[in-house]
Amino acid sequence: MTWTEEEHARIVAKYGGETGGEMHDPRYRRVAERIFSRGSRPAPYVGVPTFLSAPYRPMAAGAPDFSDLDVAITGIPFDLGVTNRSGTRFGPRALRSIERIGPYNHVLDCAPIHDLRVADVGDVPFSSRYMLEQGHREIEGWIAAMVAAGVTPLSVGGDHSITHPILRAVGRSRPVGLVHIDAHSDTGGPFDGTRFHHGAPFRNAVLDGVLDPTRTIQIGLRGSSEYLYEFATDSGMTAIHAEDIDRLGLPAVIARAREVVGDGPVYVSFDIDSLDPAFAPGTGTPEIGGLTTREAQAILRGLNGLDIVGGDLVEVAPQYDATANTAHAGAQMLFEILSLMVAARGAR
Repeated sequence: MTWTEEEHARIVAKYGGETGGEMHDPRYRRVAERIFSRGSRPAPYVGVPTFLSAPYRPMAAGAPDFSDLDVAITGIPFDLGVTNRSGTRFGPRALRSIERIGPYNHVLDCAPIHDLRVADVGDVPFSSRYMLEQGHREIEGWIAAMVAAGVTPLSVGGDHSITHPILRAVGRSRPVGLVHIDAHSDTGGPFDGTRFHHGAPFRNAVLDGVLDPTRTIQIGLRGSSEYLYEFATDSGMTAIHAEDIDRLGLPAVIARAREVVGDGPVYVSFDIDSLDPAFAPGTGTPEIGGLTTREAQAILRGLNGLDIVGGDLVEVAPQYDATANTAHAGAQMLFEILSLMVAARGAR
């Protein structure tokens, strides 16, 4: 295009008199009309912070009613299962404080907060801050209420031990597949007298019959704990180590993930330590040599169209996160998982 007086006049005539929020492309108009419905876009720094700026809808602890939602985003401020640095109980609060995530996902062409009936439903109402196994039972009951109402759960941890009770709820009627993005396999055995720590949720889920290991892929594995992961290999899980990603390339990694999980129901679990500590230092078990944020986004976006029946973002520990970069990356990955649920809910 050559910039001419005529072209300048055309642009002025088309855009010069607009007050903001008007879009001519129908793809963008459907998003803008919702966001600017009150004449202007709300400032990101006002009001009470919620996950991804979703509407806040607190639920009664004893009788939650999720029935009018498509997706319920819930905080799980729980870190009784950690084996190293504690503090992920503050993860949900840190992610709620992150602004300017979304509302539009330009790669997946969706605005999930507007395309779905979604709400921040508050945190799991724990009756004690001290008892790990009891906390897991309460997580399972909270998520089971969502599943019974036909609502897709999206959870924010908390340590990775929370995914075991979530899977017990999501996979109760049939075992689900899994895309697990993490530095660690989390299929270890009992440790210091308990099997419910954050290094074992997927072993426990397989043993409970709620996770199909042959439809499970783990992406980004690395570090010194490989000798603990015999269960993963023996049960049929697929592993793509961090050092394999450069060799294979992202398109091949995505294709392999889609091949492994197939067309059945699949859960997505994203541990923030899958990212290199250069991008996400605020976590309990950092491992160098990890994914970049761009690689992680590409992998998640490559799952679009799968039957996503739930997801979580775990292991953000804000006290080790001086710049809030970890919480920001976590909120963005949460947004990507929520965006996947637009197509999944639509297809279902």
